[in-house]
Amino acid sequence: MSRFSRLNQLWLLTLSLFRELIREPGVLFWGIVFPILMSAGLGMAFTKKADILRKVAVIREASLAVRDSSAVYNFLENNCEKNSINGKKDYNWKLEIKNEKLGTSVFLFYELTWDDAMTLLKRGTINLILTGNDGHAQYHFDPLNSDAELTYLKLRNAIGSGDVIPEGNTAEIRPLTIKGTRYIDFLVPGLITMGVMMSAMWGISYGIIEKRSKKLLRRLVATPMKKSHFLIALITVRVVMNIVEALVLLLFALIAFHITIQGSISAMILLFIAGNIAFAGIAVFVSCHTSNTEVGNGLINAIVMPMMVLSGIFFSYHNFPDWSIPVINKLPLTILTDGIRSIFNEGAGYQQVALPVMILSATGVIFFLAGLKIFKWH
Repeated sequence: MSRFSRLNQLWLLTLSLFRELIREPGVLFWGIVFPILMSAGLGMAFTKKADILRKVAVIREASLAVRDSSAVYNFLENNCEKNSINGKKDYNWKLEIKNEKLGTSVFLFYELTWDDAMTLLKRGTINLILTGNDGHAQYHFDPLNSDAELTYLKLRNAIGSGDVIPEGNTAEIRPLTIKGTRYIDFLVPGLITMGVMMSAMWGISYGIIEKRSKKLLRRLVATPMKKSHFLIALITVRVVMNIVEALVLLLFALIAFHITIQGSISAMILLFIAGNIAFAGIAVFVSCHTSNTEVGNGLINAIVMPMMVLSGIFFSYHNFPDWSIPVINKLPLTILTDGIRSIFNEGAGYQQVALPVMILSATGVIFFLAGLKIFKWH
């Protein structure tokens, strides 16, 4: 064989393998679409605009005289743009601190009671609470939260003298290290709910697709077994595994970080089961027809990755643009995470989680029935 023939053979072989590769939707998803989606999602959360938006709670003073003498209210009234509540813009004051090199920092101040401010702090909507005491401003935040610390430093520079705080003089700082306000209290419920989604989608969806691609499901057609029994058994095994995995994570968090469940444990179990039903139903629907594992990879990740980024697992979804919040709130993972987090940190019970339980359960049943209707063995 001549040298030209060998080179031509190598070229044709390379070309055929390349064509085979690009025909797989999974390859296109992972190599092209997935990085774009991730960069777009995280870009909207952290670099969506030049202005850095920070939300701060101002504790409502009981007496007008106290308000008038407070350094906090004097600053807000004299230096900030006051907003008339109109249903769209719910903040009370707005402050812009412009810097040519560092960009513009926009502070939105919300006048709230202490209880309401603590609720928003636990949800990650705000990261600092501002109060007045004896004519001076005091700042309540988690010292382990770097974003809250930066908010404090910028606000102190604007409200106070702007001088560097002498070593050991931290009278104006009121650390919030109580359980429910720490970042770990925000993170653990999100990790539990993300585990439910990932386990259901990969354990059920990919498991079914892989069995179908290996012709294992074809063999089950000859058996006197109903499709519903097979799928329910698969879901039951996965739910039991999810319970074990969640218990292990919860026990670790209890021992290592001393987190507490402030709400109803039985309500949390009910909501956890409803979340499993929702994602199990979605997993069955996703895997009901395809037998290509590459296509399955793309379908599963098209569902899993957006919710993992958008639903407030690692950071508050209020970092995203305001127009996207109503959409994010309707995602199954957001509903489950907000519900579990409210039980952990806000003391929620059956009354608060009744609607999320019904929505998640209905979602799971609808998707399961739809998937069962078009399910194919091969």
